[in-house]
Amino acid sequence: MRAAFYRTTGGPEVIQVGDLPTPTPGPTEVLVRVGAASVNPIDLYIRAGTVSMPLPQPFIPGCDLAGTVEAVGADVVRFQPGDRVWGSNQGLLGRQGTFAEYACVDEDWLYPTPAHVSDAEAAAGALVGITAHIGLFRCARLQADEIVFVHGGTGGVGSMVVQMTKAAGGKVITTVGSAEKADLCRSWGADLVLNYKTDDIAAAIRDFTQGEGVHVWYETQREPDFVSTVGLLRRRGRMVIMAGRQAQPIFPVGPFYVKDLSLFGFAMFNAPPLEQRICAEDINRWLSEKKLKVPIGKTFSLAEAAEAHRFLEANTLHKAGTLIGKVVVVP
Repeated sequence: MRAAFYRTTGGPEVIQVGDLPTPTPGPTEVLVRVGAASVNPIDLYIRAGTVSMPLPQPFIPGCDLAGTVEAVGADVVRFQPGDRVWGSNQGLLGRQGTFAEYACVDEDWLYPTPAHVSDAEAAAGALVGITAHIGLFRCARLQADEIVFVHGGTGGVGSMVVQMTKAAGGKVITTVGSAEKADLCRSWGADLVLNYKTDDIAAAIRDFTQGEGVHVWYETQREPDFVSTVGLLRRRGRMVIMAGRQAQPIFPVGPFYVKDLSLFGFAMFNAPPLEQRICAEDINRWLSEKKLKVPIGKTFSLAEAAEAHRFLEANTLHKAGTLIGKVVVVP
């Protein structure tokens, strides 16, 4: 099979594309003919060596995939050849990734793809959808009519937070950097869309919430400003953090605890399969009801895997601003 892989960590140039043996599924594994994979920031960090993971040799990157079942192991009970599936959590903790024509995935990490959803959409929404869901519902326990704030409403996780909040009956405030992105967030139902370049974010939040503050602050930025955030959360508000491995910001202990606030941190790949399946079931339902749309910003071929990494790196780490939605790789 054709696959993208690398043998040593480093810049995008370490990624090669060539022929590797097609994997054979183990007893609980499913062989998936990959229709689409997507690129996430964690893929960049693993490739660069800034996040240490056990890497098979050669290592195929990629967490997310969607495609069609080609074969199943002897003990697989949930899928059969011909089923369309999507999943995440590959390319992590010693598992091979998804930038290949075929991937062997344990059935615990796979979910059925709704009929009208393309492989590109399913793959693009996998990791970011599960991440958004864990933060909103497992951690923050979002309730209908509550108000959520999230930075970057057209980003991978941000776009899912906006739409899931609306699907659950909440209200959402988000930020963008252009009129085009603002229109997209409004099309998803965002109640207040602010331009982080020109608007007074704090004043607008106070006005929208009548001075009470938001119930949930979903932080997607790598350097959270806890001093500002604590002031914009209402009593018993919850803050969720899931980025910024090297960040060590100032934390306002007094203002935090006297408001009975809660702070939740998580990495989605720590969540066991059963917790992630709960997320996937909601995601599939909302996709089927067309309450959840996955924005795809740019698509690359498998041969362009290194360029896909460069493009996401430019937007994630260097703030190029040339991406709306997810980056997809098609074998």
